[in-house]
Amino acid sequence: MPTESTEERKLAAIMFTDMVGYSALAQRDDKVALELLEEHRRLLREIFPRFHGTEIKTIGDAFLVEFGSALEAAQCAIEIQRALAKRNTDVAADRRIAVKIGIHIGDVVHRDGDVYGDGVNIASRIEALAGAGGICVSMDVERQIRNALEARFEKFGTADLKNIKLPMDLFRIVLPWESGGKSQHGEIRASKKSQLPILVPAAVLAVLALLAVWWWMERSSKDQQTVAARASSAAPVNAPDQKSVAVLPFVNLSDDKGSEYFSDGVSEELLTVLQKIPGMHVAARTSAFSFKGKNATAQEIGQKLGVAYLVDGSVRKSGDAVRIAARLARADTGEELWSENYTRNLKDVFAVQTELAQTIVEQLRGRFGGADAGSTAKEKIQAEVQAAEKGGTKNVEAHELYLQGRFFENRHSDKSAREALAAYQRAVELDPRFARAWAGVARTHTWIAGFATEGGQKTFDAHLASARDAVARAVAIEPDLPDALYARAWLETNFDFNWSAAIQTVSKGMALAPSDPNMLIAAANLETSLGNVDRSIEIYRKAVELDPVNAQSRSFLAFGLANTRRFTQARAEYARVVELNPSAPWAHAGLGLAYLLENKFEEAATEAQADAGEWARLLIVSCARWAQKRVQESDAALNELIKNDAETAAYQIAEVYAYRGDKDKAFEWLERACRQRDPGLGDLLKDPLLENLHGDPRWNAFLHTMGLADDQLKTTGL
Repeated sequence: MPTESTEERKLAAIMFTDMVGYSALAQRDDKVALELLEEHRRLLREIFPRFHGTEIKTIGDAFLVEFGSALEAAQCAIEIQRALAKRNTDVAADRRIAVKIGIHIGDVVHRDGDVYGDGVNIASRIEALAGAGGICVSMDVERQIRNALEARFEKFGTADLKNIKLPMDLFRIVLPWESGGKSQHGEIRASKKSQLPILVPAAVLAVLALLAVWWWMERSSKDQQTVAARASSAAPVNAPDQKSVAVLPFVNLSDDKGSEYFSDGVSEELLTVLQKIPGMHVAARTSAFSFKGKNATAQEIGQKLGVAYLVDGSVRKSGDAVRIAARLARADTGEELWSENYTRNLKDVFAVQTELAQTIVEQLRGRFGGADAGSTAKEKIQAEVQAAEKGGTKNVEAHELYLQGRFFENRHSDKSAREALAAYQRAVELDPRFARAWAGVARTHTWIAGFATEGGQKTFDAHLASARDAVARAVAIEPDLPDALYARAWLETNFDFNWSAAIQTVSKGMALAPSDPNMLIAAANLETSLGNVDRSIEIYRKAVELDPVNAQSRSFLAFGLANTRRFTQARAEYARVVELNPSAPWAHAGLGLAYLLENKFEEAATEAQADAGEWARLLIVSCARWAQKRVQESDAALNELIKNDAETAAYQIAEVYAYRGDKDKAFEWLERACRQRDPGLGDLLKDPLLENLHGDPRWNAFLHTMGLADDQLKTTGL
């Protein structure tokens, strides 16, 4: 390296590495963080010299290293990731070391013992895009090593990098041990086609874990013999529908990482519009977004989602300006079919989204075959997109707040539901004609009323009243808005017990959005309430098939399986719910219920203790301890449930008394649950915890009060 008193300019390959998760670990356990940091430094410093790498400096948990050639830098990066993958194989998750690596070749200036220039700046920017366990390189690097490196490349597409004037083409190195990488004994060749931009890579282990989870999900929802035959092959038996597409989460390239809601929102808005286009199958939001931050190839995503095409992109928001980059690619090959960049004022984001949706529909229709040609086709697409966008707003600030609301609502926890509600409410204050935001207000109010217990009956009633008002406003503005119909069906089924009205609402919603997983859940919940459990399980399975990583739909499916004593399947589904969203109420307690019904009482109590919902935890613990004849502990849990949640969990209290065989108390609390409009009553007919009540004359009388007696059900059905 030049001495500190000299300045030298030269062409060099620059590598930036960064240890993933170090700052968060240091806050949790600084001792462990320092141990892993030192181990990370020792391991990497042993590798650098083997590829003639010169360590320029360390920046906290990051390295800046210079190489004489792009090939040596890439080989060094691969060896680093190989060594770390091997090290992490037998190490606990909290002690794994993962790094992300960026490489660029360009002009650098050595001055005063440091290195400056575009080569350094660009390497530091692209390192951030590599993801844990990944390697991101510039097009200049890829061009020099494509025929010399024993690995293949996948194109990210064109990215805007902070403080870099021109957009750059970036590539990801597909590591040999990754799923989808080349065989060790296979032909060594670089990719000649433009590959799908895999925008947010993550660790190799995450890819392998996702493959295992996908196989396991298939196993839990299919006949075991059928799945055993499929398990030997990663590819699905049936080819995907050629009229199918998934919209992946757009990457947030904004300086403000708090703008993630905006990049998520742009892709989610596009997905929502495409879902409403006739003849098009679009992967559900939760499943498509499950690949956020994952190092998955185009082929893996296409196989897991069962789609033929993928849309992804990036969003950079700065002040009043927004730049949206979007791409359409084949899922089977990753070949880029179309791409476009839109740089506009933020107030024009609506026009960009409309133009983007219309272009993608046009691109896809052209590939489906049999599409109309000429201006008539364009006008038809424009009309379809405009119809799909109904219920929106032209107020920029209201739109941003709506995106924030969706961002928080999709987290399905008490805290995030309240954050979502606040955002939706501010949105409708800015634009009282924003029907989709009113639907969001209604959904979050009903969620809080159904799952939260804070505030008692008065707060519960207030949430229901607000939900009804919001639904009425949304439907008055846009009568055929599926989001609003879903919220209304939820109210009619779970709180009003107005079965006839619910049937009409669900039927209309299903006609408008037959492939909407949320609408399917509403239909299945209604079937459950009417006692058609097998039919409800069938519909829940369809919802899960459309949206396999949606914790809510899996939770409902698992509950139905447990109630029909299909315990092995129920436990498998509940375990998946816990994995997907451990903070969701009834995730752990639901698994506890499955154990309880299997007479595995200690496992039931232990699992329920971890539940985020106090009412759910106390319900299962009280029943399990009663069955173990640990009466004092059972009484303590029941008394705590009554003391804290009598106004919002009367149904669960009735379940405990019924399980104990105390019929008088059980019916007393069921009557109270009816007066309080407890949503638990939607499970009344087939609830296994209430089976002790079925032989009592008061049971049929109560069913009649609820409109669920046999003679009443004969005239009710979907």
